[in-house]
Amino acid sequence: MKKVLVTGGAGFVGSFLCELLIDKGYEVIAIDNFYTGNKSNLSQLIDHPNFKLINHDVVEPIKLEVEWIFNLACPASPVHYQANPIKTTKTSVLGIINMLELAKKMNARLLQASTSEVYGDPLEHPQHENYFGNVNPIGLRSCYDEGKRIAESLMYDYNRQKKVDIKIVRIFNTYGPRMNLNDGRVVSNFIVAALKGNPIAIHGDGLQTRCFCYVTELVDALHKMMKTKHFIGPVNAGNPKEFTIKELAEKIIDMTNSRSKIINSPARNDDPLRRKPEITLAKEKLGWEPFIKLEDGLLKTINYFENLLKCS
Repeated sequence: MKKVLVTGGAGFVGSFLCELLIDKGYEVIAIDNFYTGNKSNLSQLIDHPNFKLINHDVVEPIKLEVEWIFNLACPASPVHYQANPIKTTKTSVLGIINMLELAKKMNARLLQASTSEVYGDPLEHPQHENYFGNVNPIGLRSCYDEGKRIAESLMYDYNRQKKVDIKIVRIFNTYGPRMNLNDGRVVSNFIVAALKGNPIAIHGDGLQTRCFCYVTELVDALHKMMKTKHFIGPVNAGNPKEFTIKELAEKIIDMTNSRSKIINSPARNDDPLRRKPEITLAKEKLGWEPFIKLEDGLLKTINYFENLLKCS
């Protein structure tokens, strides 16, 4: 039974990954400092004999005997990562150094959950893995964007210099149940507003585009990537079906039978105008591509938030 560590294991994506790994028969250790993670996300696993949850911040080193490490520890929503930008950068940089040192000591394989934000506001569309990006290194989003870019750099340096076994996945917009009510990302924002009948605020004209991947498909990509041989990445993981933010808002209003009105607010600094993954590499190397339609995933996510609001 392979021993696996998931940092950020109580988070939105991390909890689904832990669940997948337990279902696959692995022994799983999750660590989280619960800044954005929540123990309730792991309620179905807490009493499982092959699962352990540790309260720990990846900024500090940790000693564990593991064979695989999935490094997901970092707030992914602008609301949360901009609240304490220095801490965000430390989480990405010190966190990956600590995980790389652990991987080196244990001779473990390390997968870094990177992000489409490394492409910044892209001048290339769709974004291919060999695109170097268009990132503002001193903007409000740079604590997250540059932190992830530095993490990728360190991953490759440890691989080249110290022969650490690494994998890099660049995650595009992911959504689904277990997102926080105050998550701050567009899907959760729009659903919560629609369910409450509040105005749905769109930054700018709403014509900026995003692609949305349902969380179970994303964690399947992470698992498939970890199992590959002779392929480091980076590899994009996301759904290439593109929607404008205005289309997303209209779809959610329709699906929730909401009376919410769409209002426009000022555009945010460094907010990418277009974002779409090129996933040919994921198809070829991982045998992976997403199939869940946005409407189907949104229905599950809406049901989750409906129940959450009833209990809050």
